[in-house]
Amino acid sequence: MSTRLVVVLGGTRSGKSRFGRDRAAALAGQGGSVVYLGTIVTALGDDELEDRLRRHRLDRPAEWATIDVGRDLAAAIRSVEPGTTILLDGLTLWMSLVVGDDPGPIDDVLDGPFADALAAIAGHDGPVVVVSDEIGLGMVPLAPLSRAFRDLLGIAHQRLVAQSDEAWFMVAGRPLALVDPKG
Repeated sequence: MSTRLVVVLGGTRSGKSRFGRDRAAALAGQGGSVVYLGTIVTALGDDELEDRLRRHRLDRPAEWATIDVGRDLAAAIRSVEPGTTILLDGLTLWMSLVVGDDPGPIDDVLDGPFADALAAIAGHDGPVVVVSDEIGLGMVPLAPLSRAFRDLLGIAHQRLVAQSDEAWFMVAGRPLALVDPKG
């Protein structure tokens, strides 16, 4: 069982990545190691996305190892040495990669790759911090793919937070506790 599971949710530019990074550093402690699990897949020629990646790299300590997750998040988690703190940023982009352009039944993802990732998190001997976008606060999307993805991510968040020791919702750079971090 992971020694501590922290979930950080929030909207775009809410401060969730910075907060997740700071929690991972605190959980690792002085001199402790952190592995950053990156989930973004860049497209050639997307300068804005490349700039976002550059800023994220500059915001975290250079000594943190980085693993580009790809589609098999569970394998990436299992590859991290016991006792090492994991920072997964972010769940949303990984789900997007897994779903692709046709999600099929969302239960296939929830009970397949996502359940595997949850099991890997539970089996990691060290803290895990998961950062994800909360996308379910707006209007109901008209497009079926968008609705399915919103539903998938919302259910995934519920399952993740149900297993967490800490859960935070970021608004304008301020953390709001969803799960009592002292409990």
